Amino acid sequence: MSTVKLFCGIDWAEAHHDIAIVDGDGTLIAKRRITDDPDGFAQLIELLAEAGDCPDSQIPVAIETPRGLLVAALRASGRPVYAINPLAVARYRERHSVARSKSDHADAMTLANILRVDAHVHRRMPADTELCQAIAVLARGQQDAIWRRTKAGNELRSMLREYYPTFLAAFRGRFQIGIASPEARAVLAIAPTPAAAVKLSVSRITAALRRAGRQRNIDQVAAEIRTALRAPQLCQLPLVEAAMGRQTLALLAALDAACQSVVELGQAASELFQTHPDYQIITSFPGLADSTGARVLAEIGDDRARFADARALKAYAGSAPITRASGRSISITRRRIKNDRLAATGWVWGFAAMGNHPAAQDHYRRRRELGDRHAAAIRHLVNKFVGQLYYCLQHRQVFNEEKGFGCAAAA
Repeated sequence: MSTVKLFCGIDWAEAHHDIAIVDGDGTLIAKRRITDDPDGFAQLIELLAEAGDCPDSQIPVAIETPRGLLVAALRASGRPVYAINPLAVARYRERHSVARSKSDHADAMTLANILRVDAHVHRRMPADTELCQAIAVLARGQQDAIWRRTKAGNELRSMLREYYPTFLAAFRGRFQIGIASPEARAVLAIAPTPAAAVKLSVSRITAALRRAGRQRNIDQVAAEIRTALRAPQLCQLPLVEAAMGRQTLALLAALDAACQSVVELGQAASELFQTHPDYQIITSFPGLADSTGARVLAEIGDDRARFADARALKAYAGSAPITRASGRSISITRRRIKNDRLAATGWVWGFAAMGNHPAAQDHYRRRRELGDRHAAAIRHLVNKFVGQLYYCLQHRQVFNEEKGFGCAAAA
């Protein structure tokens, strides 16, 4: 059996997993349902060994998820693991049945047959180092915390608009992240209603600003905030206003937790990222620092064989346009199927580079003069950076401005 090419499919579930092993002709060799625990994994290894698995010729495995303990254990064993998108599995299933019947065993068979007929068009999971995987956990956690902070901030803002517009006016444009700033949250904690804001003294506001970490112009800022909070406004009924203040404090607690997570996870990700061999290369690019650089590394990994060329990485990042041609119709649009986390980081990357790097700013302006809108010009700049990043990582070189932007950088 060891001379026969075999393929394994695993239909993943929360409590159990269905296993199917097929040969090169699609014939079912073995099947089993295992539990999601060490005993179940031992049964899977035993089943693969009975089918002919050996260290020199390991059976490739297809599964619908790239994460989890089962996937981590399979990757640690060194065997090829393919994470197949569930949507692709559904389309493969329809090739063999138009009745849309579905079962766990049939899905395991479908996954195994995907590797049997189309393994060359699917990417195996990259062999990233343990350090890179740890950075990915922290960087993605910080990115999730930033999105939670934005969501919590929007919910709090919507609540304040209902009964406390003077607070929003007092902190609009005063701090970089508005009411999510430590100063705004500290003041809101002691004055959650307009009635409480009227009773605030400058000394209490000053103490709140000091607790938030502010060190300069505290007295002046406190006086300005007190004046802004006492501006005339329409008011809710007293009991309704008090109830809204209680709800605001609950929303503020969620915002505080999200902001704290952003700080802690960002610091941990940066400290770990600084120890990675690719740190100097990634942070040499304009617009990439510890936080955004860690997110870029988290998504592209440090397995240099993961992407066949720079075009593959650009498509993965969502910066490369996509062409649809049919007959006389040709359209070039932005790519929607991409790594959303890397695309979001690319937007921050391009915006930071465009605002702080002269050559990148000139490139952006040239694209605008050629007719690109703001988003398209940013994507074009990021697409340029992504291709250069691929080259630098492959050749272990830091970013060179003259090579990156040519005559524009020299000028």
